[in-house]
Amino acid sequence: MNAVLDAFWRSVAYCLHPKVILWSFLPLVLMVGVTAGLGYFYLDSLLSQVNLLLESMDWLQMLWSWLESMGAGKLKTVLVPLLVILLLTPLVVVACSLVVATLMTPMLVRLVAQRRFPLLDKQGSGSFLLSAGWALGSTVAALFALVVSLPLWLIPPLVLVIPPLIWGWLTYRVMAFDALSDFASRAERQELFKRYRWPLLAMGVFAGYLGAAPSLVWSFGFVAVALAPILVPVSIWLYTLLFAFSSLWFTHFGLKALQDLRTEQAAAAEVPSISLDVVDVEIL
Repeated sequence: MNAVLDAFWRSVAYCLHPKVILWSFLPLVLMVGVTAGLGYFYLDSLLSQVNLLLESMDWLQMLWSWLESMGAGKLKTVLVPLLVILLLTPLVVVACSLVVATLMTPMLVRLVAQRRFPLLDKQGSGSFLLSAGWALGSTVAALFALVVSLPLWLIPPLVLVIPPLIWGWLTYRVMAFDALSDFASRAERQELFKRYRWPLLAMGVFAGYLGAAPSLVWSFGFVAVALAPILVPVSIWLYTLLFAFSSLWFTHFGLKALQDLRTEQAAAAEVPSISLDVVDVEIL
């Protein structure tokens, strides 16, 4: 538990590092760039397609006529751009967040390794395809576990326990693997996952609950909708910063555990050689 808490506080401190703060703004910069590019090249045609789709709905035409009779006919000109924004924003946010998460993790691991573990040897493959395959396999296993466990969700206490455990398992499998992929061999990684299964699972569950915190900004009802232009960038930045914290947490814990494992193995390897030297001396 001391190792978990030590890694936790170190990760909090690292979140104040200028590089981490700068990287946390990458999704916003990328989102603005992607949105501007899509708007420049595709906005007019997309608005036209949505407008044609709405005009083809008879019940919607009746609604427009009723709104015009009530003096709210201009609402139609606002609705089409609003629908386009509502449709595109989640896609752009998710895509940008995935890209940044893929780019941030290696940079965060490198930052921790250079500052705290400069002498730790790299014995892992660090392959992007291997990491992607591991994440995909773990995700499929987690989704299968969710489907199989659905009947148990009808029992009130279990519905509060099973989903967080499954997502916590997925979180630690993916983040711990990414933290160790460059440095730990396959045997070392398996040993660490076996030895620290429960601390890693607890970290994964906590990180999962922590990742849900930015969604609380939308719990203010109509006020949140009115402040959406401000709350959307804020919530995206918070998601990215919390992702950075979680990645740093698993990196600090994983690399320290790997260093301790290698120290332990080196000490164990020296014992037989020392005993053998003593026997040789006695024989001579």
